Amino acid sequence: MTPAARALPTPLLDALRDAAAVLLPVRCAGCGAGGRPVCAACAGALRPEPVEDARGDLRFTAALEYDGVVRAVLGAYKDGGRTDAAAALAPALGAAVAAVAALARAAAPGPAPRPVLVVVPSSARARRERGYHPVGLLLRHSGLRAERLLARTGARADQAGLGLEERARNAAGALRALPRARGRAVVLVDDIVTTGATAREAVRALEAGGARVTGVAALARTPRRTASRHGHPHRLGAIADPDDPRTERSGKIP
Repeated sequence: MTPAARALPTPLLDALRDAAAVLLPVRCAGCGAGGRPVCAACAGALRPEPVEDARGDLRFTAALEYDGVVRAVLGAYKDGGRTDAAAALAPALGAAVAAVAALARAAAPGPAPRPVLVVVPSSARARRERGYHPVGLLLRHSGLRAERLLARTGARADQAGLGLEERARNAAGALRALPRARGRAVVLVDDIVTTGATAREAVRALEAGGARVTGVAALARTPRRTASRHGHPHRLGAIADPDDPRTERSGKIP
């Protein structure tokens, strides 16, 4: 993305991306069929089914399983510049946020302030290369907005391709809470939970900064993997193990 394009207001950038998707020939981000950013069949695979899960001590709610069509569409959206797929993905993220909000209300002993939404900030390199924040854009498509309460402390390696312990070491100390986080009730919103390392570090940073994290919402979770008797990884069905990822209504949850 050019510097001039980056200088445009976010709503205008979103509108330009949507217009380009309409005017240019497009194929489904999930299966490659022509005609629509996400075809009807693939859109059906993106229907949200929020599920509570955990990765170690990190508890979260995810709306989709990161496999098959979901993996293809989300990968195209995040790393292939397919922002035209945002409208198809946004309802699932909105459903995860709503589910977390419902759980928080049920657990609260009495009236409580509405938590604000917070996303993990992208690296400078990812911001330059993508020109948008994947989770922030999905929230806007859902009529929601994230508040900036986290910042990165420095460069770190990409989590993709790292093992569980490597992800944890790589994420440790990577984030800090901004001063305005103190005293705020927060729901952390992420795109993909893999090992939980990134989300766990975000929760740690927010709580260290005086915020109260009432829940974690994710668009998708990866299938849990463990070692078989022969040392080969295999999938444990629909259950998961902890995270990774590769800010207009008010920022509060309904």
